[in-house]
Amino acid sequence: MEAWEWYEERQQSLGDRFVKEVIDKIRLIEQNPERYPTRYKFYKETPVTIFPFLIIYRINSKKKSVRIVSVFHTSLNPKKKFK
Repeated sequence: MEAWEWYEERQQSLGDRFVKEVIDKIRLIEQNPERYPTRYKFYKETPVTIFPFLIIYRINSKKKSVRIVSVFHTSLNPKKKFK
């Protein structure tokens, strides 16, 4: 994972902290997928605590599932967020 490597190169264990924050946020999404706002069509997003990333996801009500579309760095072109 590129982000993990980048953070780990800057400070030992920072990459692990990044991964933990992403996993913690995904667990919150799993517990209550409707908790976060819809930003575009059917895509929802929530920021990763401390780090400049968003988790973009969709809810499939028929399958009762959540699909993580991306873990998106906020410095990237926002037009690419939902692709």
